[in-house]
Amino acid sequence: MSRTERSPKAGPGFRVLGIETSCDETAAAVVVDGHGVLSNVVSSQVDIHARYGGVVPEIASRAHVELLNPVVAQAIVEAGLPDDGPDAVAATYGPGLVGSLLVGISAAKAMAMVWGVPFVGVNHLEAHLHAALLEEPDLEMPVIVLLVSGGHTMVINMRGIGDYEVLGSTLDDAAGEAFDKVARFLGLGYPGGPIIDQLATEGDPEAVRLPRAMLDDAYDFSFSGLKTAVVNSVRKQPDLDTADVAASFQAAVVDVLVAKARKAAREVGATGIAIGGGVAANSQLREAVLDAAVDDGIQAFLPSRSMCTDNAAMVAAAGYYRLQSEGPTSLAVGAVPNLKLA
Repeated sequence: MSRTERSPKAGPGFRVLGIETSCDETAAAVVVDGHGVLSNVVSSQVDIHARYGGVVPEIASRAHVELLNPVVAQAIVEAGLPDDGPDAVAATYGPGLVGSLLVGISAAKAMAMVWGVPFVGVNHLEAHLHAALLEEPDLEMPVIVLLVSGGHTMVINMRGIGDYEVLGSTLDDAAGEAFDKVARFLGLGYPGGPIIDQLATEGDPEAVRLPRAMLDDAYDFSFSGLKTAVVNSVRKQPDLDTADVAASFQAAVVDVLVAKARKAAREVGATGIAIGGGVAANSQLREAVLDAAVDDGIQAFLPSRSMCTDNAAMVAAAGYYRLQSEGPTSLAVGAVPNLKLA
């Protein structure tokens, strides 16, 4: 069956198969009408990369090749898709690791051609914006989205679906990257975010005086200096309790993230603050955003932790709306590792 033999299905019940392989998570999901999650399967490579202290691109892409077909098959079975497949196939085409992206894009194009359905290329950053929408489909715009991950830290004014304004981003290390680097320096292992989050519960967040970089400077971020401050503090005081260091570092990151999100929400008149990306699973960040929203009389949209990390449900949701607004993506599209949101 050729891609042109089957036209996109109209009306409710439109099922999109999403594929996510931008970094080290091999994921597939089926979402109906842009918000109903029928399946969401994620195969993590954390154990593979932990021995190296970070993601190794070549290893990641090879793992995707091995894992993608079984993951897609599981997602299809769990969703109960009929033999003629989904109504569209969406895949992340950037930003991310070029080798990893190519695995997902190539597979998605092939599946779309076999089933004779549209292919939709999805921006990974836009997909994260749909994480909150998956669980809050009636979310009232505009919303300030704090997108925080290992590769990105951004404040985004989400005025509507497909209508975004990037207000600020990191000038150096992303917040998640800083977590990983500090955890590595402290000998805590990889990935650093969950380890520091857990250890911080045992420490004093005021034990170590650390800077809040660019706290009052618009909406951009800088975390490389904070990482250096942690290193210098530990070297000057080697007897510092590791839990205290973790708690102090985490507090410094969260203070800056929340302060800028609150400022942006006030400036644009947002109905609320939403968070997304892997760091959005951080316990202190979630609590701080919720407290700030209550104090400011706005809403807080906190996706479940499974929706914060890389997953394919958010890709399928974003693909659904992209297909409605722009139509299918050309099969000539390639991987764009440095793709921007806006």
